[in-house]
Amino acid sequence: MSTSRTAEQVTSTQMDRFGRFVAERFETGRFETDTDYYGDLWSWSVEHPARFWRAVWEFFDLDALAAEPLGPGDEAVLADDRMPGAVWFPGMRLNYVDQILRHAALPGAAIVGIDEAGDRSEIAWAELPAQVAGLAATLRARGVGSGDVVAAYLPDIPEAVIAFLATASLGAIWSGCGQDYAPQGAAGRLGQLAPKVLFTAAGYRYNGKVVDKRADSAELAGLLPDLVAHITIGATEESSSALDYADAVTSDPGDFHPVKVPFDHPLWVLFSSGTTGRPKGIVHGHGGVLLEHLKAGALHGDLSADDVFFWQTALSWMMWNYQVAGLLCGSRIVCYSGSPLYPDADRLWQVVDDEHVTYFGTSPGQLQASRKAGLEPGRRHDLGRLRTLGSTGSSLAADLFTWVDDHVGSGLPISSISGGTDIVSAFAGGSTGVPVVPGELSVRYLGVALESWSPDARPLVGEVGELVVTAPMPSMPVSFWDDPDGARYRAAYFAHEWEGGASNPERPVWRHGDWVTVTERGSLVIHGRSDATLNRHGIRMGSADIYEVVEALDEIAEAFVLGVDGPDGAYWMPLFVTLVPGATLDDALIGRIAGAVRDRLSKRHVPDEVIEAPGIPHTRTGKKLEVPVTAILAGRSEVNIDPKAVDDYALINWYAEQGRAHRW
Repeated sequence: MSTSRTAEQVTSTQMDRFGRFVAERFETGRFETDTDYYGDLWSWSVEHPARFWRAVWEFFDLDALAAEPLGPGDEAVLADDRMPGAVWFPGMRLNYVDQILRHAALPGAAIVGIDEAGDRSEIAWAELPAQVAGLAATLRARGVGSGDVVAAYLPDIPEAVIAFLATASLGAIWSGCGQDYAPQGAAGRLGQLAPKVLFTAAGYRYNGKVVDKRADSAELAGLLPDLVAHITIGATEESSSALDYADAVTSDPGDFHPVKVPFDHPLWVLFSSGTTGRPKGIVHGHGGVLLEHLKAGALHGDLSADDVFFWQTALSWMMWNYQVAGLLCGSRIVCYSGSPLYPDADRLWQVVDDEHVTYFGTSPGQLQASRKAGLEPGRRHDLGRLRTLGSTGSSLAADLFTWVDDHVGSGLPISSISGGTDIVSAFAGGSTGVPVVPGELSVRYLGVALESWSPDARPLVGEVGELVVTAPMPSMPVSFWDDPDGARYRAAYFAHEWEGGASNPERPVWRHGDWVTVTERGSLVIHGRSDATLNRHGIRMGSADIYEVVEALDEIAEAFVLGVDGPDGAYWMPLFVTLVPGATLDDALIGRIAGAVRDRLSKRHVPDEVIEAPGIPHTRTGKKLEVPVTAILAGRSEVNIDPKAVDDYALINWYAEQGRAHRW
């Protein structure tokens, strides 16, 4: 399959065509492709949400998938716009899987699987319907139907995608967990859902070693008492009663058609990081995800049948679900199982080269590791087909934009995106045709009524404020799992300082928990979590600002800054760092760190001390544990961190000791 783009494609993106479609369909006046084009289109999308989402529906011809055509009028799209509980596309019935199967006539591979050792497999578009149908027949024969739960304990492999599609085609609910979790950790999530079927794999390769997960898989199955079937990929223990995936996927499909389900019928359950308390199961619906992912992938990412889409991820992270969206757009997707840094930081760049990837998604950590390793991916590899680099998981520092331009591809568009499990997509990021400014997210995504608010609910431009969303989106959660009255859902996003009181707006708003600046251009700068804000002497600063400066120093592998409130108004702001091999935290380096923060940010945010740490604790999805560790350093006894949700729980005790040793 050729991934090169024609002259027509270069000059006429899907976003361009969508803008022309909107102008003609809704008589809005032509959205011209100039500097004001996107801003005008975004403004229209948030001012007229029902019309905008109808435009997305019609542009992608979703009537062809639905049980009946979409009716006229705004009420047919958005019957109730109150949050939470907005009512989207009432009475419409469809199935997410049908959109993927529309592309089954395409040539070549739909899904490519690569493991750490370089072993490669692929599933052709032509093979996809039969494999989905065969596995769906096996699930149906075991009693799986609409509303039942199918769980997975798998690496990022093509079989996981087939298992998801087979599940969704039946109207059953999918939930996945990576095999880096121990059985008890996986059961803490999946066990809440009482799944009927569990998919597991024999193991995977990571950091040059084969990780045998057969015993863990059997243990997990034993912790899920409602299972009626356990389907395994790869060899199992001789005594195992599990069904082999190779047999399950070849069942006679009979007359296979994905089941039409209501628009908000559960598609999957994703889990929050769950660092404190029980992880929250976030339920998303078929229709909302389908619309959002077509918008994000095809319009903002310009993904089409000409593309190879690769986002290095894991089943525990929402980016796995987002990667599957490539199939919705007719793109080939690449699944990678293994360490992104083994045998060295060049590993993923080799995959991008070998697979002729056109859209590569990664993390700031991987890019930082590439920079610090002195890599020259653009010179070492043939990256000529690469047209977009995506990054998420944390803020992408401005210097990494520059590094990509210098060492990966001059002028290569970078889409730094911010969103989350909550909406299984992005609020903001890069967009085809919109200029990229280092350190910024280029645009607020279409249909996302995002603002930065002051404490008195005043929209801010050019100032740091709270990220809020003032209108509903179809991919906002349908519900939380086991939350019948919606109390936990409301508490998570709508119970905040603007709820009630004189400053409350007329309608509830979604508070996401990020500090953000909306620029005059409409771009965004993310400053970090608002509940981990550094607030010294009344000057607020996000941790991301500190990280951008400190992690740019060659000796620093990673930084971790915390603002700790102490007794009698005392405030302690330590900076913990890990070092690259061969570096030493001496007075000279500490002085350079302090100077960089003072000169590039604020003298008031120079850390009180710099401490070398054995590691930085993260959630399983790579987010630094700023909030709970801050509480631990403050000596709060009520902090309850779930060991299964942390990449290295042993570090928590080390940080607790730092808090106990500190003298106020």
